[in-house]
Amino acid sequence: VQLVESGGGLVQPGGSLRLSCAASGSIFSINRMGWYRQAPGRERELVAAITFGGTTNYADSVKGRFTISSNAKNTVYLQMNSLKPEDTAVYFCNAQRTDRYNYWGQGTQVTVSS
Repeated sequence: VQLVESGGGLVQPGGSLRLSCAASGSIFSINRMGWYRQAPGRERELVAAITFGGTTNYADSVKGRFTISSNAKNTVYLQMNSLKPEDTAVYFCNAQRTDRYNYWGQGTQVTVSS
């Protein structure tokens, strides 16, 4: 499985970005996709995830600001609004198989700064 991410960049505080991730290859066993992030000196943390049945979960720090969605097949999106400097991190796309094996994208930088 290959994950291709797009949409990162530099944005001012209060701005918005939309991340996209498309999975290709042997995707038939994937049932959950999501986004994690890692800031310098910190551990990788879950931002948001969605099952292909539509169940979502979010980190408390992004609830009400970020929205995850998918096409229930191979693509996941993360709409990020009201961005804060503390959202600055490398964002990694994740795809999980039904046996809980994880695939990872290479990461896309999101920088929130004036």
